[in-house]
Amino acid sequence: MTEIDAIPARGRRGQVGGPLLPAAEVDAAVGAFLRTSPPEKRWDTDFSFDWSRADAGRLTEGERSAVQFVTIIEDHLPGYFALYDQNFPVDDSVDRETFIHNRELYHFTVRWAQEEDTHARALARYQLAAGLAEQQELWASLADEGRKHFDLPYAQAVQFFVYPLVQEKATQIYYQHLRQVVGDPLLKEILVRLSRDEARHFSFFADMVGRYLHHHGDAVVEPIREVIAEFRMPLADTIRGYWRWALKIADTARYDHTEAYDHLVKVVNRAVDARSDKVDELVSFVRACGQLGPRL
Repeated sequence: MTEIDAIPARGRRGQVGGPLLPAAEVDAAVGAFLRTSPPEKRWDTDFSFDWSRADAGRLTEGERSAVQFVTIIEDHLPGYFALYDQNFPVDDSVDRETFIHNRELYHFTVRWAQEEDTHARALARYQLAAGLAEQQELWASLADEGRKHFDLPYAQAVQFFVYPLVQEKATQIYYQHLRQVVGDPLLKEILVRLSRDEARHFSFFADMVGRYLHHHGDAVVEPIREVIAEFRMPLADTIRGYWRWALKIADTARYDHTEAYDHLVKVVNRAVDARSDKVDELVSFVRACGQLGPRL
């Protein structure tokens, strides 16, 4: 057992517990992710869209509500980013080997945060350009939700990659569903950009989870199972009227995070060469949760 593997759960001023990947594995996953977005393919809120084309008059009431909902979800980025800053610190609270691991992961989290923040800005800009909201009103509504604390009650490092694997894939799928029904061509363009980014983010988290399974095997099976057993989409417990709102947007475009579970099963199947009883039970459990349907 390495010094990294021996880190206790929630030890050392916030460093998450459980086994970590070797830094070289993290570096490989981060490098692969960064290469999926060369400079010429990146987009920007201010220059990638003709905002004069935004037209809320082409949207149904349900579509308007969906835009407002996903703007709040995306705008909570500071809370999401803080989780990785707190649980994978890059300071003198961790030993050198752990710092090296966390510093390599940080190369991903800052790019991921920048892209997610761009999503939030684009959706907010669309609301303003389309006449869905006024600036002060929008700032206030986003601040009311953004100030609420967001946390994930996990003690194992792998869980901070399993959760976003499901969340990012579910978000990508929802944006694809929403794109198919919205009436404003500009909003369709925005949703294309967002769904492509979410697909890339999913690929990184899938890569990380696959490497955890390949490197640590059965030791990470139960932590993965725990994530799926209690999975909720972000802010499900903090947005006022979340459940009613989620059902409303699901009437506009399918909103079901369990659509992502099959993708987790594929990650497990690809990562594990020699199947164990624990892995087989995990696959069966994830599939069974998918058949039960969403808890939003």
